[in-house]
Amino acid sequence: MPHPPALPHPLDNPAYSALTGPHAHLAERCGRVLRYPVDVSPWLALPTDPRPDDWADVAALAGPGASIHFPGVRVALPSDWEVTGQLPGAQYVDDGVDAAFDGEAKPLTPADVPQMLDLVARTEPGPFLPRSILLGDYLGVWRDGRLVAMAGERLHPPGWTEISAVCTDQEYRGQGLATRLVRAVAAGIRARGETPFLHVAMRNTGARALYESLGFRQRRPAMFRTARVPEHLPEARAVEAV
Repeated sequence: MPHPPALPHPLDNPAYSALTGPHAHLAERCGRVLRYPVDVSPWLALPTDPRPDDWADVAALAGPGASIHFPGVRVALPSDWEVTGQLPGAQYVDDGVDAAFDGEAKPLTPADVPQMLDLVARTEPGPFLPRSILLGDYLGVWRDGRLVAMAGERLHPPGWTEISAVCTDQEYRGQGLATRLVRAVAAGIRARGETPFLHVAMRNTGARALYESLGFRQRRPAMFRTARVPEHLPEARAVEAV
């Protein structure tokens, strides 16, 4: 007898897996297309087999002329959609990470968001927006009343949680704070019975070396793409909050 087709892995389309799973309460939907609220995350998610009507629904979610961001999934865009940016990356998964809680790593709360946004603006670890803290748990290290390092959680496919927003103020680099925070966030993920994973740009050789030294292994390549919705499109369906 022929074998049944293999089920897709949650990490093959992690934003879609998250928005149809643990992050469904955050999702905005139009047809089969989903996205996070624009002040939570820039990521938009399509099924792995997008159809022409899905692209019309992308336009309904984003609006004519808007920039849209696809996290780590290779999709063929319609010919009249402009690709405005591509960043080759890699997806890494826990392969024996030495996860450990850290007494200096303190949970961050919505009251800390102004300092978190300030740290992100100085260090540019990747997207972190005014309500990104809703995506998961964040930990930070404070010195003299100032947030100097942080790491937290982003995409949340079933059984998995992405580590993201790992950054350290320039003045405090070289002290191992990023390593300690990644291990602490990983410990919290493991404590829930889930598995840590993360994404990193291929050009960021230092971060890749750090994650590999901590016990992450590369699972697959990942392409982060930005595209622009055409200005003139047929009228699409309305957006729904899930």
